[in-house]
Amino acid sequence: METTKVGIREFRADLAEYIASNTPVAVTRHGQTVGYFIPVHGQDDADVASLKKASKVLDQLLAAKSVDVEEVVAEFKTARKQGAAASGKSKTR
Repeated sequence: METTKVGIREFRADLAEYIASNTPVAVTRHGQTVGYFIPVHGQDDADVASLKKASKVLDQLLAAKSVDVEEVVAEFKTARKQGAAASGKSKTR
């Protein structure tokens, strides 16, 4: 299934349309993908089972490569703050 790329403003403006769609959306900000929206309609037991299986496989792959998820999250947050500071759009939380 092909992913549609849209800017964050367009995504917010047309959110209802994307929710009704079956097409995954890559949400971008200044040309960089910042997230994915995957619409789910009437998720049945097979879909849930597939997602759980994929989650277990991902956990195994991360463990095999000794990837510390918390460290990756911390690095992402740091990079995001640096990017915001560089663009002059720092936010306080």
